[in-house]
Amino acid sequence: MHEQQFRQIEAVVAKLRNDASARVVFLVDKDGQQIAVNGDVGNIDTTSLASLAAGNVAATGGMAELIGEKEFPTLSHEGERESIHICVIGRVLLVVIFDDRSSLGLVKLRVKQVTPELHTIFEEVARTTKQATSDESFFAEITDEDIDSLFN
Repeated sequence: MHEQQFRQIEAVVAKLRNDASARVVFLVDKDGQQIAVNGDVGNIDTTSLASLAAGNVAATGGMAELIGEKEFPTLSHEGERESIHICVIGRVLLVVIFDDRSSLGLVKLRVKQVTPELHTIFEEVARTTKQATSDESFFAEITDEDIDSLFN
C-alpha cells in the first residue's frame, strides 16, 4: 500500500467516525491486523479488538454456511453503554464502536455511504500490488549468468 492510499483510507475512516458520531472506527483485515484507526481508543486493547473482530466474522461465517448463506456482511452487538457494528468489505472489516450519542441506524447509514469509497481504494491497492508483483517477477527471471553475459 502506498502512502497516498493509506492517507485516503485514514481520511475515510475519520469522516465516518465524525459523520456517524462514533467513538472509534477501526479498519482491520480478515487476519486480524489493524490497518487504520480513528477516535478515542482510551483503554481499548486495539490489537485484541482487531483479532477478536476477525474471529467473530470467521465464526459467524461458519454459522452462515451452516444455514446456506455465503456470509453475514454485517454484524452488530449492542451493550448497555457501548455497541459495535462490523461490516465486511472484501478482505477488510470496518469496525465502528459507538455509544448513546449515535444509533445503530445512523452507523449503518454512514457505513453504507463510505463502503463504495473504501472498496475503490482497496481495488486500487490490489492493482498496484499486482503490478509491483508482476514487475518483481520480470526481474526474478534474470539470472546471475544473464547479468554476467551482458557485462563480459
